[in-house]
Amino acid sequence: MQKQFELSGAMRFSVAPMVDVTDSVFRRLARLFSKKSMLYTEMIAADAVIHGKNYLLEFHDEELPCVLQLGGSDPKKLAAAAKIGAGFGYTEINLNAGCPSDKVQSGNFGAVLMKTPDLIADCVKAMQDAVSVPVTVKTRIGVDEDDSVDFTLKLVETIAATGCRHVILHARKAWLNGLSPKENRTIPPLDYERVYLVKSVFPNLRITINGGITTIDAVKDQLKRVDGVMLGRAIIDNPFILSKVDSEIFGSIEPMPSREELLYKAVDLAAKIKAEGIPVHHLMRHLLGLFNSCPGARLYRRYLSEHMTQLGAGPDVLIKAYKSMTDARKQEGNYGN
Repeated sequence: MQKQFELSGAMRFSVAPMVDVTDSVFRRLARLFSKKSMLYTEMIAADAVIHGKNYLLEFHDEELPCVLQLGGSDPKKLAAAAKIGAGFGYTEINLNAGCPSDKVQSGNFGAVLMKTPDLIADCVKAMQDAVSVPVTVKTRIGVDEDDSVDFTLKLVETIAATGCRHVILHARKAWLNGLSPKENRTIPPLDYERVYLVKSVFPNLRITINGGITTIDAVKDQLKRVDGVMLGRAIIDNPFILSKVDSEIFGSIEPMPSREELLYKAVDLAAKIKAEGIPVHHLMRHLLGLFNSCPGARLYRRYLSEHMTQLGAGPDVLIKAYKSMTDARKQEGNYGN
């Protein structure tokens, strides 16, 4: 019961699964900012998992709690992949039924699955039978012309009938033809009220809301209506947001770290990943926005962008990028005297 309570608490805030972003390096960095947030892998195709690409599943213990998100439409393959993933120690297994990219459309999974809710249910059931950890679903409120309130409620009802207790809803529909994945994150209008309605109709279902939420205050407002909030691109643009989560969302009494403290923690992590043979830019690219809105941030970003991919780049690049910013502040201060 204690484990389930802790897991339920972790659902209050999560960082969205993002392709080419939320890999192990990102998650290790995210843990420097927040110990309590639920983290997700990138979406990993079930086929890749069952064909032995185990390097895609490897992670470090400090990344937990962490959810493995799978993509696919074959219940048997998803069940096999879920079993392998659970064996690695992931906290939950999540089925992606909302990604609108061309790649997942051609593979008949992601948002395409919304057109066949019964198939989503079959996939979830098969995954549940294969693992003892929770199986969850991330989807949208509609797809193409299937965008009515009735459609959304029927979709969630079908998922809930499997015994799935947690659904993550991106509060936009997906347009599978005519919009790019990037446009699908911004052009279809947000409909938070639809998500609130789902929660009211299914009060015993844990509902996490996703889409267009960019501040901690907005997260707090959403938590008055739903069980959890998921942020994605906002964390990329301004990773410092993540440092506020433990104290402001989870009530931690630990002092919130400053941007400078986080930077020097990242320097230590950069040394570790370089020793592991991982180029440091895999980490540093996630830190470009650390000083957004601060004086001199442009100089910090420029130095980091120009030097982090150079041959032999090491942790000192972060320190020098930070120094370029602070030196400029000092010069501006002296100029003003």
